[in-house]
Amino acid sequence: MPDLAARVARLRVPLGFIASVAALWLAHPTWSSIVLGAGLAAVGEAVRVWAAGHLEKGREVTMSGPYRFTAHPLYLGSTLIGIGFAITSNSLIVGVIAVLYLGLTLGAAIRSEEAGLRAKFGREYADYRAGRVSDGSRRFSPTRAIRNREHRAVAGLAGVVILLALKAWLLL
Repeated sequence: MPDLAARVARLRVPLGFIASVAALWLAHPTWSSIVLGAGLAAVGEAVRVWAAGHLEKGREVTMSGPYRFTAHPLYLGSTLIGIGFAITSNSLIVGVIAVLYLGLTLGAAIRSEEAGLRAKFGREYADYRAGRVSDGSRRFSPTRAIRNREHRAVAGLAGVVILLALKAWLLL
């Protein structure tokens, strides 16, 4: 039986959709909460795009771009998006849902992913995590970001902001 972290990590996308639908239903956005929250979420998505434009998932230990500064820039970006979404929603309940979702699923994903990277790349990954990076000079590639399907996250974020803006408009 797979360990709990791996199971939760695999469920993070479907759980995210369920949490997002509940959060959209419970949201009470205002124009100011939309501007503030969507701005933070946009910063988070920019971090994710930057990371995805450097990542060769499963092929190597990526050490360039944001990976020079943090081992998990995609999850950092996702965290900023989640906090931005909670701010945009203008709802304490949505904030609690976002914190629980992010804490449980991203924590599990990080544990599961790190175990896989240690198993696959051994010493190279250990050196990277210890700050002994040999080369972090790869250039950002929009093609690589698209290959990593980050355009889907951009579209999803835009859709959520549009839905929250429509809800704010209807609540006027």
